[in-house]
Amino acid sequence: MSGLNTSLAYFLSVVGTCAVGRVLFARWKQRWSFLTEFIAAFALAACRLEVETISEVGQWAGALGPDVAFTILFLAIVINGIIMQGVSGNPAVTLMGFLQKETYAVAAVLSVASQFLGAYLALVVAGKYWEMELTDMHMIKNLMMAECSTSLRATVLQGAFAEAISAMTFYLVYLILMNRTQLLRIPILAFLLTFFAYAGNNYTSGYVNPSLAFALTFTCPGHTFLEYAVVYWLGPLIGMILALFLYLGNIPLLFNKNLLYSKKTRFGMPKVKNSEDNKTS
Repeated sequence: MSGLNTSLAYFLSVVGTCAVGRVLFARWKQRWSFLTEFIAAFALAACRLEVETISEVGQWAGALGPDVAFTILFLAIVINGIIMQGVSGNPAVTLMGFLQKETYAVAAVLSVASQFLGAYLALVVAGKYWEMELTDMHMIKNLMMAECSTSLRATVLQGAFAEAISAMTFYLVYLILMNRTQLLRIPILAFLLTFFAYAGNNYTSGYVNPSLAFALTFTCPGHTFLEYAVVYWLGPLIGMILALFLYLGNIPLLFNKNLLYSKKTRFGMPKVKNSEDNKTS
């Protein structure tokens, strides 16, 4: 249990630090929104890195099975969603806002850059944390850091297709639940992300988040940078665009005409009263 307690302390430290940063930058959200995206991406990547550690070596070094890892992942995503309301930490979501004309180009570029920087910083911080070798699990993980195992265990074409389908499903649900209450929205999206991580464990790990995948697997040998980019960047972006197109029927940034759904009149034509009705009234 010492390994689990150490991991829980790590999660609490990450969440607490990011919550403080979120509060500090909340007042300047409109101007400094890219900083909150940096914090959200850092929190997501830092927590997922520790979950991957538990999943990979926890059952040998700490008697922690995959069920523990995915339960912690679900809880971490839920807590992150509660703390980071209005902030995604996901480049695909940022680009979705840009395609919907809800985000300016400069703001989108700054946010995406911040998300990748936040995810990379999480990798650096996690590496320093593992070097402390507080438990046997982290000692093994530290030894594995030299040659980490890739998350892409399928062909590039299969991986890109899996990420695209997962992303399309996730972002379509994301759009449908956009105006729903957070009490409903956060658990459902957290469940979907956890399910994709579980179902894609032997394929791509189902990240559906380009910056998250960048931190967790791009530095691992086994595939080239271009192959990783096709699977973990192009795949989710295609899935996101398809989800947006299916939801709206068009891509607002590219064209205004609805290509899928016909417009329905919202208001019926008022009935014209005849002369007899007017007399009786």
